[in-house]
Amino acid sequence: MRVAVFTGSHTGPAAHADAAAAFATDLARAGVGIVYGGGNVGLMGVVADAALAAGGEVIGVIPQHLVDDEVAHAGLPRLEIVQTMHERKAVMAGLSDAFVALPGAAGTLEELFEAWTWGMLGLHAKPTALVDVDGFWQPLVDQLRRMVDDGYLDAARLDALGVVHDAAELLRFVEGYEHPARKWTAPSSS
Repeated sequence: MRVAVFTGSHTGPAAHADAAAAFATDLARAGVGIVYGGGNVGLMGVVADAALAAGGEVIGVIPQHLVDDEVAHAGLPRLEIVQTMHERKAVMAGLSDAFVALPGAAGTLEELFEAWTWGMLGLHAKPTALVDVDGFWQPLVDQLRRMVDDGYLDAARLDALGVVHDAAELLRFVEGYEHPARKWTAPSSS
């Protein structure tokens, strides 16, 4: 099993770095591979370094322009270099069995929401989860609940988005995951 990890290119508070390292270490010790953005910076680098130190499989996927900017992780046994950010996300999705977001910023949100939306549209049936470190994702979860309350988001879709706190909880979530029906389906032709 492999998990795509979306997270920040900045380190953030020390508690976030510690949690990211523990999360990656625990995944590696459980035999779960990590697919991530291929960087050596921020929480991305923390995740890669911790998983590698624990003997885990780590696959980086990075666009050439970020390799040119010297943010690629040189210590990865497997680094897929792609041309665009769109290609990066597609390759990461193809290599992964689940998606998680650790703390991060706009890029992390964009990756998370694209993966989650692809599931809603039936492009995959893979679990998607937030790793909630120090309540980081709670304001987002509150906003998503507001979307449900106002009729923009089906409650079943929000219920299918995992909110976990560590690797063990993520693995339990993935094991019990049941993907909701596609958002859109063509009418039957009877």
